[in-house]
Amino acid sequence: MQLSIVIPLLNEEESLKELHDWIVSVMQSNHFSYEILFIDDGSTDSSWDIISKLSNENSAVKGIRFLRNFGKSQALHAGFKATKGDVIITMDADLQDNPEEIPALYNMITDDGLELVSGWKKKRYDSVIFKNMPSKLFNWAARKTSGVRLHDFNCGLKAYKKEVVKTIEVHGEMHRYIPVLAKNAGFSNIGEKIVQHQARKYGKTKFGMERFINGFLDLITIWFVSKFGKQPMHLFGALGVVMFIIGFGFAIYLGIDKLFIHPTGRLITDRPQFFISLTAMIIGSQLFLAGFLGEILIRSRQNEKRYTIAEKTETSPIEEHYSS
Repeated sequence: MQLSIVIPLLNEEESLKELHDWIVSVMQSNHFSYEILFIDDGSTDSSWDIISKLSNENSAVKGIRFLRNFGKSQALHAGFKATKGDVIITMDADLQDNPEEIPALYNMITDDGLELVSGWKKKRYDSVIFKNMPSKLFNWAARKTSGVRLHDFNCGLKAYKKEVVKTIEVHGEMHRYIPVLAKNAGFSNIGEKIVQHQARKYGKTKFGMERFINGFLDLITIWFVSKFGKQPMHLFGALGVVMFIIGFGFAIYLGIDKLFIHPTGRLITDRPQFFISLTAMIIGSQLFLAGFLGEILIRSRQNEKRYTIAEKTETSPIEEHYSS
């Protein structure tokens, strides 16, 4: 199968039939073998009934329905697990993503050797104040923090090589940072394509301003995890040592001053430097301990996959021995 098209959705009953027909038209005109996976993220309208009807009419249509609304990241994760195509396309169900872009995205993966292609909605039909400006600020911060040079991280229209979606874990609200997750997993051939953005035809957006707040918090999280997630001692341990040295330095200074310079002066405990010293040494010890405990937790999770395998040779004698 050449293409798997994953479409997460929430209450999009008006657009599903039109989107399906549009995708099928593009697939047939380009002679693609394909599947369409609709992931119903707890819709309360008739979206699932429409998906079921489309599935009965078209064997290429498959649906997954959540018991409740779990979020777009979880919907994408479920869709990625179920895909069978060599190239996976993600797009939104609100008709703002144009299916006519799919053939070019597919060719960028298969012909240009890219592992991930992200759409860039250069011209948008959204509110300038409430969506465009915050989106530009968000994308600028994401580029600076992650090192991934994309203009539109949150564009729903993306293309992936199969190995990418089968490797990365999308959870929480991390769907905005799939290119960053892919880069951290070792997939560095990431490209970008300017895509057509269309005005919303039906319904209203499911996202408010809180998505940008959550997006920045998630950005900090993914930066920290990618930077120090494997070796937390490098951050906490270093900060702890610095703080402890500062506190210990103050303590040495107070001791020398009391013993040799001002032996008849006021008590050490009456001086503000004493409390600075004590606080710095306590905080330093706690930071060092946090890093140490983090290292222990990471090393105790021996079964977790923490690397990406590019390819394998034939089964080795050791693998045959253990498999038998």
